[in-house]
Parts: sequence; structure tokens; C-alpha cells
Amino acid sequence: MIREKGRPADEGGRLEKEISTYDFLDRLGIPYDRVDHQPAETMEVCKGINEVLDMKMCKNLFLCNRQKTAFYLLLMPGDKPFKTKDLSHQLGVARLSFGEPEDMLRLLNLTPGSVSVMGLMYDPSCSVQLLIDEDVLQEPAFGFHPCINTSSLRIRTADLQEKLLPALKHSVIRVTL
Repeated sequence: MIREKGRPADEGGRLEKEISTYDFLDRLGIPYDRVDHQPAETMEVCKGINEVLDMKMCKNLFLCNRQKTAFYLLLMPGDKPFKTKDLSHQLGVARLSFGEPEDMLRLLNLTPGSVSVMGLMYDPSCSVQLLIDEDVLQEPAFGFHPCINTSSLRIRTADLQEKLLPALKHSVIRVTL
């Protein structure tokens, strides 16, 4: 894995939604580092990505309520355990569970393993509520996939808060897990 600055020089063979991620970040003037890698499906791959990008990758979870009428995207530290009960209590929701792949695709244009804050650019109606664990916002850098789990990006957390989130037009609920 090699750390690169910005978008790939050769965009051939890359998905349109990945290219759209680079376009979006470039329009906002957000500098980013990128690394291409095998699908990030194991903690070993993620550990290597973290080392190359010098950061802690975020865990991104797509959740919903029991009735499947409310959907959430949770960003939390990758090494922090997730307890549904704790988050449900903070949100005042009876029961949360993982969202279905069909809903993830329909609402965020994402597939399992590629969940990312960038999926919110495909949710103009704000059907998905963004939740961010406070610890994520304490890190100097923020890592995420460009809508596909064969690349990872690193931006400054300040750019996440000051440029990216306002441009995505989703309100944020800060949680403590």
C-alpha cells in the first residue's frame, strides 16, 4: 500500500461513486491522502491502512429502528465496542439493529463493507440521521472509504466538521459510546 495525495491519476476501472467522492472533496477544497488496497474486510487490512495513513480508521454502521422507519449512520472509533442498548438509550429509540443491504443501497448508494459518510451525498432528502461518537471528533484526522472498500481516504477532522458535514447538509447528533 502506498500513500498518495489526492485523486488517482488513472481513474479507469473505478466506480462512478468513487470518482464522485473525489469530485465532491475537490469542489470543497478539502485536501486528502489516499491509499488503494485489497477489500477492507478484516481487521488486519484495516490495521495496515491505519499505519499507512497514520490515523485510526472509523467504524461506520448503518442502523435502523425495529419498524424500519428511521435510519442512522453511526461513525465511531474502530477499536471501540458497539453496544446497541447504550445508543438506543441515548437516542430514545426502543431497539436498534443493523440496516438491511437493500435499504443501504436505496438510501446511501452503498453496499456492505463500503459504508462511509460519503454515502450521505446520495441522500438529499436526509432520510438517514448522522450520528458521530465524540471520540471521533477528538482525533486530528478522519478516515473513510470513497464509497468503495478498496480505497481509503484521510482528511483533517477540522475539514470534516467545518467543510464536509455542512456540504452534506445532514444534521449531526453527537453521541458518547
